[in-house]
Amino acid sequence: MRAKLEESLSRFEELERSLLDPSVQTDAQRFSAVAREHGSLAKLAVKYRRFKQLNAQITEAAAMIDGDDPELAELAQAELPQLKAEREILWDELLELTVGGEDAARTRCILEIRAGTGGEEAALFARDLYEMYRRYAENRGWKVEVLNLSPSDLGGFKEVSLGIEGEGSFRALQYESGGHRVQRVPETEAKGRVHTSAATVAVLAEPEDVEIDLRPDDYRVDKFSASGPGGQHVNKTQSAVRLTHFETGIVVQCQDEKSQHKNLAKALRVLKTRIYEQKRAAELARRAQERKSKIGSGDRSEKIRTYNFPQNRVTDHRINLTLYKLDSIMQGDLQPVIDGLLEYERQELRAAFGAGDD
Repeated sequence: MRAKLEESLSRFEELERSLLDPSVQTDAQRFSAVAREHGSLAKLAVKYRRFKQLNAQITEAAAMIDGDDPELAELAQAELPQLKAEREILWDELLELTVGGEDAARTRCILEIRAGTGGEEAALFARDLYEMYRRYAENRGWKVEVLNLSPSDLGGFKEVSLGIEGEGSFRALQYESGGHRVQRVPETEAKGRVHTSAATVAVLAEPEDVEIDLRPDDYRVDKFSASGPGGQHVNKTQSAVRLTHFETGIVVQCQDEKSQHKNLAKALRVLKTRIYEQKRAAELARRAQERKSKIGSGDRSEKIRTYNFPQNRVTDHRINLTLYKLDSIMQGDLQPVIDGLLEYERQELRAAFGAGDD
């Protein structure tokens, strides 16, 4: 944890210097990106800088107590308990800010939902998850933008990508990554039998432009006509965009906007986010620092939650949490589940890192 805090402080101080750089100040887009990342790290970095100062003061006070000057020793002896108490409070605050991992402070993320097994019912469930997350985000005052949408014939979603921006958005939503299973009677079921279908969710931290250097010759752009269900929403112009990143092989496409320019801008956001996610995962694996906790993998193949409509029940299998309020959760009242996941992570951190004394 100390290594991650040092990295955050180092990055924060690097961004502080960048904000004073004339070349950054004259580039409005770059300055905005640097300022946004600087702001997202500020709370954690400033607290950790103060924590390091307190450690230095405590070390100095201890040396004075063991020194030859009785008067200084007496002053240090009186000051030491207060310094240690402040450090303990600050360490608890740092632990709290660290809940959710090194990207927890990010204010932007991309949430992707894909229909899984279950045909049209899975697509309808994907749409319901979209509505749940959209309502939750709006309740939190976050900005929600549809980046890409692929509808099914009966009004469901084969897949949908959302850009979400707001304080604490990634910290709260990152645990939604994984497999979501629904048990209910489909609208198309004549005999009233309960069916099981699934959808997968991925939540990716969105990097700032200054973090991913993506040049036009790094990817291929393919333009094509957007399509919709049954041909009724087919766009006759080539406004849809598909990007293929040469180095990683990552492919993204956007067709939600009528403007090719807007689709390209959205596709670039998604591409940068996926490149960042791939590099982040590779670095975590290389350093072997990713803790294998119940809620930490984010693997889409991992079944994380079941939504049982006949019983009005939702169960998060990672932390054995069951709530009989599925109706309100589907209306966007997701906070009780999020709180349970954050509390589990909080307890894991406290058990792993304990107090902040050296």
